[in-house]
Amino acid sequence: MLHELLLALVGYTGDLVIDERDERETLFDSSDPISDFPVEPTFKLAPDLSFIQPSERDVIERLLPLGFYYRELDHFAAKHRHLSSFQLAKHYSHAQATEVQKESSGKASVYRRAIANGIIEILSVYRSAVLQVEQNLLSDPLPILATVTHGLNKFDVVLPPIYELIAEIEREDIRGGQLLNLLHKRCHCGIPELQSCFQRLLWHGHQVLYNQLASWMVYGILQDPHGEFFIRRQDDRDIENESSVSDTTEKLMYKSSENAALTDWNIGFHIFLEMLPEYIHMQIAEAILFAGKAVRVLRNPTYSFRVHESIFQQHILRGAQRTQGSIGGFALLKDPLKGTNKIADELFPQSEADKIEEMLLGLKQSSEFHKRSFESAVNSICTVAANHLWQLVVIRADLNGHLKALKDYFLLAKGDFFQCFLEGSRQLMRLPPRLSTAEADLMVPFQLAALKTISEEDKYFCRVLLRIPSIGIGMTSSEMNLQKMKVDVNRGASLQGVTSSEFSVDGWDGIALDYSVDWPLQLFFTPEVLSKYLKVFQYLIRLKRTQMELEKSWAGAMHQDHADFANHRREKKNCLPSQHRRIRPRPMWQVREHMTFLIRNLQFYIQVDVIESQWNLLQAHVQTSNDFTELVSFHQGYLSALISQSFLDIGSVSRILDSIMKLCLQFCWNIEQYEINPNLSELEQITEEFNKKSNSLYTILRSSRLAGSQRAPFLRQFLMRLNYNSFFEATARGVLNVVRPRPNFTSIA
Repeated sequence: MLHELLLALVGYTGDLVIDERDERETLFDSSDPISDFPVEPTFKLAPDLSFIQPSERDVIERLLPLGFYYRELDHFAAKHRHLSSFQLAKHYSHAQATEVQKESSGKASVYRRAIANGIIEILSVYRSAVLQVEQNLLSDPLPILATVTHGLNKFDVVLPPIYELIAEIEREDIRGGQLLNLLHKRCHCGIPELQSCFQRLLWHGHQVLYNQLASWMVYGILQDPHGEFFIRRQDDRDIENESSVSDTTEKLMYKSSENAALTDWNIGFHIFLEMLPEYIHMQIAEAILFAGKAVRVLRNPTYSFRVHESIFQQHILRGAQRTQGSIGGFALLKDPLKGTNKIADELFPQSEADKIEEMLLGLKQSSEFHKRSFESAVNSICTVAANHLWQLVVIRADLNGHLKALKDYFLLAKGDFFQCFLEGSRQLMRLPPRLSTAEADLMVPFQLAALKTISEEDKYFCRVLLRIPSIGIGMTSSEMNLQKMKVDVNRGASLQGVTSSEFSVDGWDGIALDYSVDWPLQLFFTPEVLSKYLKVFQYLIRLKRTQMELEKSWAGAMHQDHADFANHRREKKNCLPSQHRRIRPRPMWQVREHMTFLIRNLQFYIQVDVIESQWNLLQAHVQTSNDFTELVSFHQGYLSALISQSFLDIGSVSRILDSIMKLCLQFCWNIEQYEINPNLSELEQITEEFNKKSNSLYTILRSSRLAGSQRAPFLRQFLMRLNYNSFFEATARGVLNVVRPRPNFTSIA
């Protein structure tokens, strides 16, 4: 009897011990019991045993659940260790083994396989205890059940919770990071023996995690055949299972390497939250994601970059023209490739990879998971990857030079170039843009301005491309009609009936710049970053255009007045029409001076107080930082400061500034046509609207929400320049319907 009991304790039933599920299956042909996890153990003593005393029956009934738990755990381990059909035959019948093999292959999981290996370790300890009990019984002249109970008593607190664990895993189909999370929670218990078992199972699961981390953070390869890692490709149907670094390199080389590299960096991979264990913070997961992407970039430079670097290192770069380069370029693509493999080694030396692998190996060999050590190792690896990426982007790719170029052309630091461009295109911009040739028309003054102001040493201007994306797309029919009416003004037609509120953004306000960026700078200057530069550029170019029109209107009028006065003296007679022409516009010039004062101070505030101060801060960070992630953060802060301190993110302020610039342009166009069409009512209306808008602007900017906040540290200086003589403060009540006195254009005849 004792030997049959010992066999039952390792999962083998017989005449003494039976499995109730086997009887139900025989009688009712029930479903496969392998996938069934009953709450209560089904190992029972046969009911027809008369030679067993009730007290002995009670003791045996308390021991039999251990055999049931052992068999279920053994079946789980055999199922998920991907054993062959021959090996499964030791645990199941032939039909069951075939079905189990099909089921396990359809729901494969490397994490479950690791847990199965851990369960095998625990069961081996249990089997050793059963074997020791058997030896004790054989050596005892009077074997008793108490010997069995004493030898296996400690497993009563271990096997049932582990059985509950596998039942939950199978029932909920838990895998990957979810399985690690479940084990981590089970480790927090007050039973030392059970806690050590769960910690051992978690250790086995972490072995898989560390292997995946090593593949990702050392080689940039996503080794996740069953979708269990918390780093995934953006397209879940394209889960990557790469086997070697060379395979990845060849794929990137021959399948549009630059596009593939950019896609991988920007949207290629993401954090899959369902598989992220709760004890790994999101910040650490993002660091792991960044480190793998950075190593992937460093180990797989684009084809063109490798060729360029190889040619440069061989000192055979030819400073030929584009036509010569296109002819001889094909010859340069073969020989230099012999040294291109060295480029990746230089970008990410093997010694650094060995250091990272050694850090992960130290975590892997630890018997327990220490959160602080894990986070410290991940941060160290992230720092190593960020430093090498910094070397690639800042040193090899000349990041600072491109930052300066973007400041010159997108932030209008090259003021002489844009002044020349706007003057050359001034007459063109008086006409509505033609849908088919607008860009070509504007490229003429753009190139002429470049010839006059851009030196041949400027190697970045060739990357700047002028375009007008809103032509035919962003302009409505009403806006096109408005452009036609503006032409009629230039031809002397009347503007009567067109109010200032009807003036909308004209077609030329959609002028945009494109900046060509090569790999690896595309990792830094993403489309989102360039769109922010473009947003600031379109705002600044409109502001500069408005300032120029105000200055040109004054210069044109003064030139005409000086010519009239010279004619008057030369003819030595009183020219009344000329006198009236000089005297009558004086109230207009007062309004023009108010407009110029506001626009000029706004431009000075943005160019000096905002752009220059933020540029100096960015340069200080670039000079001191050796970390790519820090540079990206500093640059994002730089762009955010430009947008916020220029009020582009405040709808009410940006709309008022937009209206003010339109009113200024409209005022200039009316003044130029004053002699032909003296529309005084329109000028008065523009003046009144300008007073309201400028008062509203000052009132909003001096509010405590803006002037007292840190979002615009130099706003107080801007307000002080505007209100240096308390003029704006005295007239700001115009917002409360107490407007400035309207200039009387008809008072002087």
